[in-house]
Amino acid sequence: MHPPTPTGRRERARRPTGRPGISWAIPGVAFFAFFAAAPMFLVAFLSLTSWDGLGSPAWAGTDNWTRLWSDPGMRTALWLSLLLTAFSWLFQTPIALLLGVWAAGRQKSRAMLSAVFFLPLLASSVALALVWRSILDPNFGLAADVARWFDLSDANVLGSERGALAAIAFVAAWQFIPFHTLLYQGGARQIPKSLYDAASIDGAGTVRQFFQITLPQLKNTVVTSSVLMVVGALTYFDTVLILTRGGPGDATSIVPYLMYETGFQAFDLGYASAIATALVVTATGVSLLMVRLTGFSRMRSTREGM
Repeated sequence: MHPPTPTGRRERARRPTGRPGISWAIPGVAFFAFFAAAPMFLVAFLSLTSWDGLGSPAWAGTDNWTRLWSDPGMRTALWLSLLLTAFSWLFQTPIALLLGVWAAGRQKSRAMLSAVFFLPLLASSVALALVWRSILDPNFGLAADVARWFDLSDANVLGSERGALAAIAFVAAWQFIPFHTLLYQGGARQIPKSLYDAASIDGAGTVRQFFQITLPQLKNTVVTSSVLMVVGALTYFDTVLILTRGGPGDATSIVPYLMYETGFQAFDLGYASAIATALVVTATGVSLLMVRLTGFSRMRSTREGM
């Protein structure tokens, strides 16, 4: 048997020993456990208690959950959350998809316009909500000026039930469409140019190339964006708090705002914890259902064989 050469010894010295993958994952796992898993378990425990936030929690069993299933306010809030989620997805997805495909171009004008368009993504939701509340002010905002210009009788968008919910969906879309545009832009730039060249030779126009090449190649990106969009829409809070405070009446009192109102205005933190736990379960279930129905869990590369 020949003794190992110096090259062989150096190669063995460079090989990783043990299972470094597990040790590298420890910081991430610890971060998730401390800042996500532990608070969720604590909230789930508090949902089984009666607590006003001052004294010690008193065991209440399943009373909060029984109340949750029979609470008409919770049913209304859940319906409004689902309605806002569906409207947000239908409004944001086509715009973000088209803008992302457009922004994937290499022209200088597109790069400059994309940089300007992505600016709302850098601002906080609270700051944007304050700006839009000033714009939509029925007395001194831009909405009042538009109403006077077009001789409209009412400029109080946030004072009507449909207008308030639509305003929340619009403001959220204005902020988050750039994020989803980035996802589609990155996905569109990964599509091989040879596919479009072959389609052009076959006589396919721009519209046909979009539906037969771009859209199928972006299937996995659409699923990823949709899951993020749905989960984000189900957890809207700061925009509602600043713009409408759940009003007019309870027209925009979605589940996160109902949770805040119950816990920090009515000081019923046990029931608020039950609402929060139900919201987490609902958002998780919806996202898992979307992944399962779209086949995203069995995702494979759309560029195999290229």
